[in-house]
Amino acid sequence: MLHTVLRRRTLGESVERIQPDLIIPTGKRKGHSPSVASIYRALAEHEKAQTYPEAVEAAQADFTALRQRSATTPTSA
Repeated sequence: MLHTVLRRRTLGESVERIQPDLIIPTGKRKGHSPSVASIYRALAEHEKAQTYPEAVEAAQADFTALRQRSATTPTSA
């Protein structure tokens, strides 16, 4: 969906005009359109990821390390 929004925004369309054409593919709201606010949040996250790629990579590496650590640590019952 983000790819569609980015492509259509490049062509000059507004988020409000794009929103009704988008359909959520899975989850509780499957088959519905996302809210305009959700689209703007996704655009903001994409912009942040494009602006600070090293921070995104570091966060992903930290998350992976944390998951690996928790997968190898025995849990007590």
